[in-house]
Amino acid sequence: MTVTKEMTIGKIITIDQEIIRILLNYGMHCIGCPSAQAESLEEACMVHGLEVDPLVEEINAYLSSR
Repeated sequence: MTVTKEMTIGKIITIDQEIIRILLNYGMHCIGCPSAQAESLEEACMVHGLEVDPLVEEINAYLSSR
């Protein structure tokens, strides 16, 4: 499966729990927050002042390596 910036945080972390570690490394410490679960990855990056494309690339690189 490939992650896109339109996918919700909740959906992304159901793909593989190790993705949580990647999100935490980017400073997204609100993974357990109910509202964060329904946010798209792009929306979460915007809130945290992050570029979404590098994060999507890192998550997909991790998924393709497992």
